[in-house]
Amino acid sequence: MPDATVDAAALGAWYQQARRATESLAVPLGPEDCQAQSMPDASPTKWHLAHTSWFFDTFVLQPHAHGYRTPNERYTYLYNSYYESVGERVPRPDRGLMTRPTLEQVEEYRRHVDRHVSALLAEADTATLATVAPLIELGVHHEQQHQELIVTDVKHLLAQNPLAFPYLERESKPELAEKPAPLRWVGFAGGITPIGHAVDRGFHFDNEEPRHARLLGPFQLASRLVTSGEYLEFMTDGGYGRPELWLSDGWAMLQTQRWSAPLYWEQCDGRWLHYTLAGKHPVAASEPVTHVSYYEADAFARWAGARLAGEDEWELAAHEHPSRGTFLESGRLHPAPCTEPAGAGTLQQMLGDAWEWTHSAYSAYPGYRPPTGALGEYNGKFMCSQLVLRGGSCATPESHVRTTYRNFFHPDKRWQFSGIRLAKDA
Repeated sequence: MPDATVDAAALGAWYQQARRATESLAVPLGPEDCQAQSMPDASPTKWHLAHTSWFFDTFVLQPHAHGYRTPNERYTYLYNSYYESVGERVPRPDRGLMTRPTLEQVEEYRRHVDRHVSALLAEADTATLATVAPLIELGVHHEQQHQELIVTDVKHLLAQNPLAFPYLERESKPELAEKPAPLRWVGFAGGITPIGHAVDRGFHFDNEEPRHARLLGPFQLASRLVTSGEYLEFMTDGGYGRPELWLSDGWAMLQTQRWSAPLYWEQCDGRWLHYTLAGKHPVAASEPVTHVSYYEADAFARWAGARLAGEDEWELAAHEHPSRGTFLESGRLHPAPCTEPAGAGTLQQMLGDAWEWTHSAYSAYPGYRPPTGALGEYNGKFMCSQLVLRGGSCATPESHVRTTYRNFFHPDKRWQFSGIRLAKDA
């Protein structure tokens, strides 16, 4: 976001840039692609386009734009996600059944909202601007979250087609002969460490605060993400058939879902292929393994004689080594291999490429209080039965991620670009 003193023109340009970035992700898709919903956890692209507009309509324009009227009152029911205090909504698994409004009407809804946000910023006095700027800032980061979800949801959708149509044509194919950088261990002394986002250091979500102290023992982190080749070694060694490696819930999920490989992998004529957004390709051994659940990440770590990091350990390390990898803006939409050897005591791929599972439960930091009103439902009410992931992925906008960012999913989820970084006690 522009400086907190708020330049209305700069804020408006930033808003428009984010809105156009979302729409660009729908360009390779047809109306049929934008309508379909492949599973309850995913949403149609059309719904994402509408919901992000509803967010600005509901939380910025209706309360703060004088004389503004929403174009259709029924949109509140259709495009509310989980804000109970706003009202009832379409059940999440049924979003793909909402064929009306049409994609064209949803695009007009976006234009309507954009016109009125621009007018609000052009006409706002200092007091109004001070009120709406933080809401627009939150809305832009919310929009960026849905940019990532569009990518991951479209990937899951297109992967259901046995003909493996690509979302895009990748200009350069993976180099299967590439070797990953050697995995090294980087040590950290631990001690009393501040964790969380300082309130005076720019935008962050409410679940990243308050900043507080943690006592950490000495630990080590792997210098890079686990590769697909290393994960194949786990599979070849019977990793999916060895209950001693698995948590009880994970073993039950493995048997119920018949997991034998990461999501999107399949064996064909003796070799492993996987669906990517550029179509079906051989698994490249040097690339980070992705689309694994927490249960799989934890089982791999046990097999490797290691463990997953705590989110506090990860954050301490990331502050010292905020190395960046592949993000949404690259257009690759696939994690890149780490082939350059790390310097002594250096961590790679800490931000981007793949979300990293931690063993930390998603819960409130000491002293946390959710915001009042409907926006208090943004994060706080989900602090139960989920685990924290850190670092962002190849589908995350680069300007959206930071070292204190806390993503969270249930431990069985695999459709995100979720990967593995190993940790050890020192």
